[in-house]
Amino acid sequence: MSAPCYNGSMAPRLPKPPRVAVVIEASNAYARGLLAGIHRHVREHEPWTVFLPEHGRGAPPLEQLASWHGDGVIARVETPAIANVLARIGTQQSIPIIDVSAARLLPAAPYVETDDEAIGRVAAGHFAERDFRHFGFVGDERFRWSENRCRAFTTAVNACGHEVDVFPGVTRQRGRQHAKTVGDPPDDDEAIEEWLQSLPKPVAVFACYDIRGRQVLEACRRAGIEVPDQVAVLGVDNDDLLCGLASPPLSSIIPDAAGAGRLAAGLLERLMQGERLEREEWLLPPLGIATRQSTDVLAIDDDLVVAAVRVIRDHACRGIKVAEVAVSLKTSRRVLEHRFVQRLGHTPHEEIARVQFRRVEQLLRETDLPLATIAARCGFRHPEYMTVAFARRYGLPPSHWRTRHADPRDRLPSLPGGPGS
Repeated sequence: MSAPCYNGSMAPRLPKPPRVAVVIEASNAYARGLLAGIHRHVREHEPWTVFLPEHGRGAPPLEQLASWHGDGVIARVETPAIANVLARIGTQQSIPIIDVSAARLLPAAPYVETDDEAIGRVAAGHFAERDFRHFGFVGDERFRWSENRCRAFTTAVNACGHEVDVFPGVTRQRGRQHAKTVGDPPDDDEAIEEWLQSLPKPVAVFACYDIRGRQVLEACRRAGIEVPDQVAVLGVDNDDLLCGLASPPLSSIIPDAAGAGRLAAGLLERLMQGERLEREEWLLPPLGIATRQSTDVLAIDDDLVVAAVRVIRDHACRGIKVAEVAVSLKTSRRVLEHRFVQRLGHTPHEEIARVQFRRVEQLLRETDLPLATIAARCGFRHPEYMTVAFARRYGLPPSHWRTRHADPRDRLPSLPGGPGS
């Protein structure tokens, strides 16, 4: 029997990959995290044909987007122009859209964002651990998420009996023009400097994102204000380059940008398959804080305790003992322990353990180092002791903790009833 001959009319018709427009710029760490999360989803599921217009934040090529035809959109909708084009696309083509911006300029679209209220609470807690009594907030009036973070931060600080001095902003203070594009910070460097000089010291300043945090650090430098001793500064986004190249390096809250991207992609997949979502709002809490020099301080009036904490932070992972801390500060162990408990509510030994286990967490989460190596790098002579102490402290052994927390930026949030659930 001769082999069948297939002509065009007899060829099987294979389904085409979904055509998805991803309208997200790559100008900052958060946006790149979103794209990485989307890429991770596409790599792990059926492939998409992705339309990714190159553009700056808030300024995509609207003509290309308006003429595009496809099956779904993931977009960071931050300007009315983008919202109008996408609204037309969604209506004319009846395609689903997932918004990954907190601006909410496309109310009909489900949206995935970081939990700004959780970010504000984390910032307040970070400063509370350092015993601050004075607080400030520097936001960006153009963004709804900045207002949300300010409100949550203020509420958390107020609950502890303190007030937050909010930087007035360019429009309210001097009537200056906003930044030329969405990606640029407001041009109010001199106003920030004057505001910082007016604040009681020491003060903890929460900046709504890392670029704003760098502006605060620069204003401190120009004004001769010491960081972190007089002003401690915390940002959001944990952009490694921006934070690491700041002077001093900037502490920053770590949003789950990759998780948001993967979640958005999973939700869009469900919508393109004809499913209905059980809700429209999807908020992801931050992953933690990358603590750097800009908040490495204690705002208390006991110089001995402050100095002891600095010694412990510098040497805890080298296995330093309480007696050695006391000797280095030319005081007795009894006096040191009394002052420590009086001012911080815990002993120097507990502070050493806290620093050691914070480092253990970091190495478990970010590396594949064996437990014996981690124990040595964190000041534990015996890995068995570290394992037992870790399990007592966290409720599970370090190996299980690592499985649960490793590579959190790549984790896929649960999607009830859909992919990843």
